[in-house]
Amino acid sequence: MPTPELAVVHPLVLLSVVDHYNRVAKDTKKRVVGVLLGENSKGRVEITNSFAVPYEEDDRDPKIWFLDHSYMENMFGMFKKVNAREKVVGWYSTGPRLREADLDITDLMSNYCDMPLLVICEVQPKAMGLPTTAYYATDEIREDGTQKSQKVFMNIPTEVGATEAEAIGVEHLLRDVKDATVSTLAADVSTLATGLNGLRSRLLQIQEYLALVLDGKLPVNHDIMYQLQDIFNLLPNLGVEELARSFAVQSNDMMLAIYLSSLTRSLLALHNLIDNKEQRLWHEKEATSKAEAGAKKIENGKEPPTENGVEKHDDKKDGKDSNSKAPDSNGV
Repeated sequence: MPTPELAVVHPLVLLSVVDHYNRVAKDTKKRVVGVLLGENSKGRVEITNSFAVPYEEDDRDPKIWFLDHSYMENMFGMFKKVNAREKVVGWYSTGPRLREADLDITDLMSNYCDMPLLVICEVQPKAMGLPTTAYYATDEIREDGTQKSQKVFMNIPTEVGATEAEAIGVEHLLRDVKDATVSTLAADVSTLATGLNGLRSRLLQIQEYLALVLDGKLPVNHDIMYQLQDIFNLLPNLGVEELARSFAVQSNDMMLAIYLSSLTRSLLALHNLIDNKEQRLWHEKEATSKAEAGAKKIENGKEPPTENGVEKHDDKKDGKDSNSKAPDSNGV
């Protein structure tokens, strides 16, 4: 099996790890452990599935631990019947950091795959970014080029990947979780704020590393220095007049759009206020005129009696009998 170079964690694995933690070790300092299934293709490890394994360890002595590998073999046999392409690629832990027994557990997992991965999934992340960290065990190299008998963990980059079916499922899941009352603009601003917070945390991490190197607490890593130099080379030179003018023009265009939208919104609000005030005055005037007309009728005594809002005519008062017949053309 080739040496792992990249670990791609699928959403189903993250959901399974969180569910395992909530069922077994929620609101405790314990961690949960399970097996990772997937494929290793040219150093790219696709972690597509996982299952939980019973695990116990002594809080006072980290060297004392128990992992039920018989249960693990039975579960893997059942998973293999469902999907024969998925193989054991490593194991996961909720960490949130490496522990002394991790090398021993990795050595046990090497009985089922050549280069087992250890993926630490933080169920309660405190920093921005991906909540996963991947390691694989390798022999430690001395300064003279010889190998030590003890193994050490090497970190490899991780990313979250999904197939088309998984992406559709995650999208529907987020629709149920996402608040429908939040507008698109608010979601975009929230996304930008999250990205800026992640960038800030990475810059602080770089600053902390450089400070430790300057103080002599960490040795100089030329690979990291090359990467930082590439970052500095990609930064724009704000001292160039043309670039500064371009930034100013773009900023002014954006501010003009914001100013016009604010002005339009203010005019619409003022128009609605005037319209509402005119309608209220018209209704008040109409009600006043009706009241004055009714008062004049009552004062003159000419208001006809009404019954249920309909005028009631009294034929006797008018000198006519309702039972009498109207005379015909011959006077009969």
